[in-house]
Amino acid sequence: MAQIHPSAVVDPHAELADDVVVGPFCLIGPRVRIGAGTVLRSHVVVEGRTEIGCRNVVYAGTSIGCAPQDKKYAGEDTRLVVGDDNVIRENCTLSIGTIQDQGLTVVGSRNLLMANAHVAHDCIVGNDTILANNVALGGHVHVDDHAIVGGQTGVHQFVRIGAYAMVGGASGVLQDVPPYLICHLNPCTPAGLNIVGLRRAGFTDEQVRALRRAYGAFYRENLTAKDACEKIEAMAQEFPGAAKELARFVEFVRASKRGVIR
Repeated sequence: MAQIHPSAVVDPHAELADDVVVGPFCLIGPRVRIGAGTVLRSHVVVEGRTEIGCRNVVYAGTSIGCAPQDKKYAGEDTRLVVGDDNVIRENCTLSIGTIQDQGLTVVGSRNLLMANAHVAHDCIVGNDTILANNVALGGHVHVDDHAIVGGQTGVHQFVRIGAYAMVGGASGVLQDVPPYLICHLNPCTPAGLNIVGLRRAGFTDEQVRALRRAYGAFYRENLTAKDACEKIEAMAQEFPGAAKELARFVEFVRASKRGVIR
């Protein structure tokens, strides 16, 4: 049976795994499901149609499944899904989705959300990401796997941040950030390839060399995005071991609706 502190308020319709820990002064609503091994330390509110996976640790003051901060929201039955093994630090806010999108906000697995991070309605956060202190994701933002967003950074609605990208602190992200990049400032501008992050993630020498060449073609050769993407595609013949990474970069740029930072 779940370990529920006497001061916590848990709706009898909520579904909690047997080893969930609910700390002092938490509030859990009727349509909440929480998986095995998850710990709510104290003063955590979980409401809405919210599903939290296994082995998450949620710190004091966090609000999960709260209503969207969107004036169009009128109480529709939308959802929030949180995966496994996340650490969600103090005073974070994670909203449910809206019917203007897919009605779903998602936070994947093994993420670190530092204090005061905000994940707005309809955001899709992947796996193994870091949102540092006071990061604010506007509605409909997508953060792909292994991305890092520095503290005090604001991300505009509908922006996408690519896999293995790193956004510097106190940045303003107004357009999409392609995978593998480092960027910073307000408005956010490219500052090179995320070499340290790629090395730590186990990218091979060939993959890093190929991505360096791709970065140069896209950002240093004064080519149009279309011509740069075609040149990067051709690099797969020279770097067959990096074909997947080069294709990811090109596909991201071509799929961008807001345009990418340049």
